[in-house]
Amino acid sequence: MKYISTLLLILIMSACQFNQSQAHHTQANHTQAQQDIQTQTNSSMSPVFELITLGDTGGIEDGNLSSFLLRSVNDENFIGLDAGSLVNGINVALQNNAFDSLTTTPDSALNPNGNILHHHVKAYLLSHGHLDHVAGLLIASPDDSSKPIYALSSVNQTMSDTYFNWQAWANFTNRGIAPMLNKYDVIDLAPQETVEIKDTALTVTPFSLSHPLESTAFVIEHNNDMFVYFGDTGPDEVEKQGKLDTVWRYLAQQMQHKTLRGISIEVSFDNSRPDNLLFGHLTPKWLMQELTKFHGLVEDKAQLTNMKIIISHIKYSLKSGAEPRAVITQELESDNALGFNFILAKQGQVVSL
Repeated sequence: MKYISTLLLILIMSACQFNQSQAHHTQANHTQAQQDIQTQTNSSMSPVFELITLGDTGGIEDGNLSSFLLRSVNDENFIGLDAGSLVNGINVALQNNAFDSLTTTPDSALNPNGNILHHHVKAYLLSHGHLDHVAGLLIASPDDSSKPIYALSSVNQTMSDTYFNWQAWANFTNRGIAPMLNKYDVIDLAPQETVEIKDTALTVTPFSLSHPLESTAFVIEHNNDMFVYFGDTGPDEVEKQGKLDTVWRYLAQQMQHKTLRGISIEVSFDNSRPDNLLFGHLTPKWLMQELTKFHGLVEDKAQLTNMKIIISHIKYSLKSGAEPRAVITQELESDNALGFNFILAKQGQVVSL
């Protein structure tokens, strides 16, 4: 009997030790799984794009007009997203050490701004032909390097008819009025058709936007990551064309298997601006209404929390009183019930996405 009791005790102790071992093993597996998930999350949110602001206003401050540079962090070649201010924007960005991450200096005979313009900016994407989006490119064109200009056909036609016509400016492109100087290869984009951007690791899919002159949203991709640059646009409810809705639905569908890293979109005026004087632009109220529609279409709402929304094209004012940026900032914050991550663009600024 004593022998049986001892045997039972040994069996019970062994079972306890086994259960403790299994529990420890299960806990270790659970901890490792949590670490793996966290590692994957951290990895997935490592920066994919770098955005440099060359110009943040929609007028009237010349020298600081709508213009950005975008690149994949794995590639030192940029694309220009509009070019209202170009060389001046590059100079301000250099003063702010915006290009310090670049490791190559292709031409020792050029100043830093010359190397950026000639060798690192590989293409321009023009949203529309208004001067506050193209003036920098025109002024720089005599000393620019050869590269393509991508735009919707109507935008390229405006550039050819209005500027590169030997009256407003010499024809530095490969189409239009002779003599053609052939510096810029003009490439027509078709709405909602994806093309590779030469000499970069990026692709672009354009969408038409509502504006007095046809404008464009560019969905730029690198592998499974996206960034969207919006040219000037009015809200759908005012414009009655549903063009922003088309972009939102496309992005929501793509976000089922891709990551939207950021959006750059305009807010030209504060909420006091009447709808009949918007002229194809947004206010904080209208932007929030558009983003709310977008939010409702996206399945994974966490993507929208992580996504950065860069606000640009705020109109500079000569009037005394509250500064437009401060008013628009306050209006965006007070109406941000969905927790969007807003960043006001500032000339010379670098944003990792």
